[in-house]
Amino acid sequence: MRFTALFYLCFVLCFSHVAKTHADSNHPSAPPQAGQTWVGATIDLTTQSGVELVKGAWRYSDVQLVPTKHRAPDANGQPTGAPVDTWDYQPHAGSRDFDDSSWSTLDPATLSARRGHGRISFNWYRIAITVPRAVDGVDVSGANLEFATSLDDYAEVWVDGELSRLTGQSGGSVVAGWNAANRLLIGRNVKPGQKIQLAIFGINGPISDPPANFIWLRLAKLTFRPGSDGPVAVPPQEVNVRVIRNDPAIDAIVPANAKIFKLAEGFQFTEGPVWQRREQRLLFSDPNANRIYAWNERTHDLRPFLENSGYTGSDVAEFGQPGSNGLTLDGQGRLTINQHGNHRVVRVEADGSQTVLADSYQGKRLNSPNDLVYAADGAVYFTDPPFGLPKFYDDPRKELSFSGIYRTFRGRTTLLSDELKGPNGIAFAPGGKSLYVGNWDPQHKVVLRFPVRRDGTLGASETFADLTQEVPGEEALDGIKIDTAGNVYLAAPDGLRIYSASGHHLGTVVAPRPIHNFAWGGDDGKTLYLTARDRLYRIALLVEGVRP
Repeated sequence: MRFTALFYLCFVLCFSHVAKTHADSNHPSAPPQAGQTWVGATIDLTTQSGVELVKGAWRYSDVQLVPTKHRAPDANGQPTGAPVDTWDYQPHAGSRDFDDSSWSTLDPATLSARRGHGRISFNWYRIAITVPRAVDGVDVSGANLEFATSLDDYAEVWVDGELSRLTGQSGGSVVAGWNAANRLLIGRNVKPGQKIQLAIFGINGPISDPPANFIWLRLAKLTFRPGSDGPVAVPPQEVNVRVIRNDPAIDAIVPANAKIFKLAEGFQFTEGPVWQRREQRLLFSDPNANRIYAWNERTHDLRPFLENSGYTGSDVAEFGQPGSNGLTLDGQGRLTINQHGNHRVVRVEADGSQTVLADSYQGKRLNSPNDLVYAADGAVYFTDPPFGLPKFYDDPRKELSFSGIYRTFRGRTTLLSDELKGPNGIAFAPGGKSLYVGNWDPQHKVVLRFPVRRDGTLGASETFADLTQEVPGEEALDGIKIDTAGNVYLAAPDGLRIYSASGHHLGTVVAPRPIHNFAWGGDDGKTLYLTARDRLYRIALLVEGVRP
């Protein structure tokens, strides 16, 4: 791990030197080769033409220091001691969805104007950029996108709500040095129309010798570099996390000083993770890429595990998510896969062959199996919404008139319930006497709890949680997992929600990216691996989870 971190730090320093060499060039000196990305193409965001090219607008706000409450360190150095008074600041404007519409709009030509109040002073500059199709008439699709900025005196840079930091890091997202430039990669394999939110936190300094001068922005430039071939693992690096604590019981689940680490990035979409104990690795799906990846905890290595993981048809280009989604293991440790495009649930045998467990109901093929879980008797329970079909509910490939919750056992597939429009995450309570199912439906964001009968069928459902009014918007409910104490973990639009077995909302963990699914792993089963759109994260908790 030390070698990996050292290698990465050397790479960052070398990359920064190369970036600096090109930072002052507004136009590349030679045309690109046919079919290649424009290397070194730049957009100057301190000009009106540059801001218009990315369809952006600079927003500005001063920062105010405010008194707040905290906890003194305990014997282990953690913030669980006696209450203490300290300081915070407002506004916290690093998140992607922060509403800056009431802020001042800046003319790019005035970015060098002195702002703030001098002495100990902080401020925010925010701009949402849209990746253009071309720069100087040349297509930039598939490029990696770098951002460079320099503030007088220091800066921290948030990208799409994430502030990552690595031990020993200098520059990039964190302070680079006295009046030094921050250079960081803000997008891999970017696509025209892709939106990226930048939030720059300005700091007047030196802080211990507050100056009479002010904060101003001298550089803001985008540079397009040769694109990467796909997602990459990164040395595990801490990112920002916010924990909303509604009940003291959450303190026995989420550490007082909780930390989320980024492990890999650059995916199209991440889903359906499962932990393999013997291999000490996480398998997870990218349904958009039709691929399963493996991330190794020992080596921090990322590799493709299975290509065409959910579909092998010739019309694959018509699908948004043709690949696999939910993954789990049976009692023998065999990988079991929900395949969107193939409309089926399969088990991978020791020789790599696939055994079809379910592909139809009453002679009609399944929609696109989404998530799954094994019962103690070896039956597999799974949800089957149409989200893997190109046109969802209106797709002509859809043969069933409903979305179902199913049980497959010894070659027979039984419909257990069709009461949810978008059944999604699914998990058993400890002991297997209750089954939780979440609903991906913006108009009906509920988690249902079913009693499990002795024959494996389900009794009448009860509403365990209803977020329809509490969390409005087009996003809905995704993955569900349970810990050994019976607490329920739910991927919701506002974060990873944690409920007691009685349905009381204990708290929420908010990561930089929306969490769609997660899996318990690690040596002690207390680590949650989080699939969060184009990212893979992990967080260590204080309780053990129910694992396959």
